[in-house]
Amino acid sequence: MLVLLPPSEGKATAVRGRPLALDGLSLPELTAARGAVLDELVRLCEGDADKAAEVLGLTPGLRGELAKNAALRTAPTLPAAELYTGVLYDALGLATLDASALRRARRSVLVFSGLWGVLRLADRVPSYRCSMGVRLPGTGGLASYWRPHLDAVLPEVAGGGLVLDLRSAAYAAAWKPQGALAGRTATVRVLQVRVVGGVEKRSVVSHFNKATKGELLRALLMAGAAPKTVPALATALRDLGYEVEHPAGSPQLDVLLRGAGD
Repeated sequence: MLVLLPPSEGKATAVRGRPLALDGLSLPELTAARGAVLDELVRLCEGDADKAAEVLGLTPGLRGELAKNAALRTAPTLPAAELYTGVLYDALGLATLDASALRRARRSVLVFSGLWGVLRLADRVPSYRCSMGVRLPGTGGLASYWRPHLDAVLPEVAGGGLVLDLRSAAYAAAWKPQGALAGRTATVRVLQVRVVGGVEKRSVVSHFNKATKGELLRALLMAGAAPKTVPALATALRDLGYEVEHPAGSPQLDVLLRGAGD
């Protein structure tokens, strides 16, 4: 099973460690593409601060991210497993997985990134600020930029197995499984279920969406689950205690979180 994750805006910063070795990252077919985005991002953040902040969508309180990006080539690095600190990653708790589950995570998880394209959890990179929604002056929109590069690499990485896609929409735009692989790709939607006036109402949630995705991935990794089809994944999640709906033939799994009634 291949698992696709978004990054997080929250990132740890290494205090010490070796600098970036671009050609040492996994999926070396992406090295040149990564280098092109890195070069433009560094130049942008070394130049006009107002322009760079506008391009990256930074508020005045986040201007310090410009200096961080300008120093990407020499800044200390840390593994992607330690870099991302957002809600999904807190719930996933990579640092507290047992050894077998962590090996499975390192083997199966890909983290999408506006700067790096995709990373494996062991890849060492510095803390950065560059979302997939950014449009760099020379490179253009990053989702469009990465799409042909990832189309050339990721089908082989996925092989003949199941793909569990837990990405947000911005990162899903950078690569969409096609053909037979699309039929082996499951997406997850988290719905809050409440009874209001005797009527069941469902709504898509945001914070709980991220936390639930992290928790269910952790549960799958800890259980050593290896489903090969979307229906088998739905069954595996039910066995782990999740309430899951899966319309026949659909790639989407709805995970239901039931709240208190009125």
